[in-house]
Amino acid sequence: MRPDERLEYSAIIDRPVPTLPGGARMIVWTIVNVEVWDSTKPQPRTVITPPAGGSPIPDVPNWAWHEYGNRIGFWRMKEVLDAFDVPTTLALNGLVCKHYPRIAEEAHKAGWEFMGHGYSQLSMQKVEDERLDIQKTRDIIKDFTGKAPRGWLGPALTETDETVDILKEEGFDYVADWVLDDQPVELKTRAGNLVNIPYTQETNDVAMMLIQHHKASEYADRALDQFETFYEDSLKSPRVMALPCHPYIVGVPHRIKYFRKIYETIRRKPGVLFWTGSQILDWYLSTK
Repeated sequence: MRPDERLEYSAIIDRPVPTLPGGARMIVWTIVNVEVWDSTKPQPRTVITPPAGGSPIPDVPNWAWHEYGNRIGFWRMKEVLDAFDVPTTLALNGLVCKHYPRIAEEAHKAGWEFMGHGYSQLSMQKVEDERLDIQKTRDIIKDFTGKAPRGWLGPALTETDETVDILKEEGFDYVADWVLDDQPVELKTRAGNLVNIPYTQETNDVAMMLIQHHKASEYADRALDQFETFYEDSLKSPRVMALPCHPYIVGVPHRIKYFRKIYETIRRKPGVLFWTGSQILDWYLSTK
């Protein structure tokens, strides 16, 4: 099924207006992406171009660039999220449970939601068996936490024509790859509808820092500018603002203060809920 066949067009001005609990106006959803990069293969992203060109293996500087995030950056970010009591969704490759169990342990201890993010950091269009990859991701997270993940975020938001069908058939309740709305929407699958929770490229640190090459302060500037608009829009109907982030990008020394600035500012605003993906899903389903 083509992407445009999986959902109906819906103008936000024509929709019923659901209400949030406690008179809240909008939701902020924080997603920390933790990944496993295979040092024996070309790296998923690069911070430095190899001087001789090509894709050297091993690519030590680019693998180490990412590894810094899991050794240092994650812990800086977690300190900020703990300080502002932010319920967080951990989007993790299934292999994080094996390669970085310390991260998974602390996230689980803190009550973070675990969301499947592929078994490894490989495009869903390149895995040998997509269903098996999804199953392995679900099962390793369930074994680690005692609870199967409800949500899925494809590595780099990648999908095949069957991804959402397989996710629904394998017991997932929501996906976040479809960056096309500020409210949850429903996608048609072979096994019934699957909810998409709003994610974003606009306040995604990958897009801003690695692709558009903005200075560090852009992360906070853009997030807070977006928040102001969502906060105003939410006088008409609720909005979901996603804040996706990666330890090797936001967790570095020259960017972490801007990560903190976002929560320092938003936490002062009344009527803002900080929820996980599952909390957003449950609220959405309760409004139907």
